Amino acid sequence: MEFGRVDNIDLVDFTFPADHPITTDVLLHSAKLEPRVYVGCAKWGRPDWIGKIYPKGTKEADFLKHYVKHFNSIELNATHYRIFDKKTINKWKDTADEGFKFSPKFFQGITHWKRLKDVEDLTTQFYNSVEELKEKLGPCFLQLHENFSPKNLLQVESYLKSLPKDVKVHIELRHPDWFKDSPLSKEAFEMFRDYGVGTVITDTSGRRDCMHMRLTTPIAFIRFVGNGLHPTDYLRINDWVMHIKKWLAEGLQELYFFMHQHDELHSPELCAYVIKELNKHCNLKLHVPVFEGSVGQPSLF
Repeated sequence: MEFGRVDNIDLVDFTFPADHPITTDVLLHSAKLEPRVYVGCAKWGRPDWIGKIYPKGTKEADFLKHYVKHFNSIELNATHYRIFDKKTINKWKDTADEGFKFSPKFFQGITHWKRLKDVEDLTTQFYNSVEELKEKLGPCFLQLHENFSPKNLLQVESYLKSLPKDVKVHIELRHPDWFKDSPLSKEAFEMFRDYGVGTVITDTSGRRDCMHMRLTTPIAFIRFVGNGLHPTDYLRINDWVMHIKKWLAEGLQELYFFMHQHDELHSPELCAYVIKELNKHCNLKLHVPVFEGSVGQPSLF
């Protein structure tokens, strides 16, 4: 992921922001359920994970089969670039274990090319495809283009109103104006809450405003962008784990924590660290990825 890349990590202020008041209110009024926690990467098609979490000699066709042995979810970025046929989707579903969740990204033809306008047919095709995941379908996430500002709020509202209500949707905002303290921004996040649409929180070095700490549903969707196992990656994760512990105590029902890197080589290591720390501090029993031999063992910074 190139979004939020910086040249000098040491100049970034990684101070963890406080929750926005809407988050406090959403969690206060959420039903207190046994929380479900999912941690995973953004893709499974990584040949450089062979000898790390994939056994030596693993063929590309078997990457997913080995990925699901380590993680209970995946941020399915592949669906952003094409709408897959049902046969392919069913193959993925059948490969994953019970309880695994796929979180598909909306097709770019909907969000980036047509910018939510005149996309009824494309949206139907996208939903017909991803709904084949059935019980393994997690939240779908709708990423708006970086130049898509709150001035387009009515278009966003119109599109969200048209979506099926039985599929969870989270929206990722990137234009800086969404995060300003303005009447239009307030209206947007209240609208997401009213429609039961979650918000994606993106933690990346070069765009600290995207770590807006506004939950509009009691389901958190976090996209964490690391910096190649830089020491600050672990410090940031430590902060997240303690904040997630707070959210769980306050009523968070589900957590989706997806790991990104500007180079995805080390995503499994950071995911393993997240899982171990969540287990340790949040009284969870998530499966910890097992690395091949001694190669690629996650750092315990």
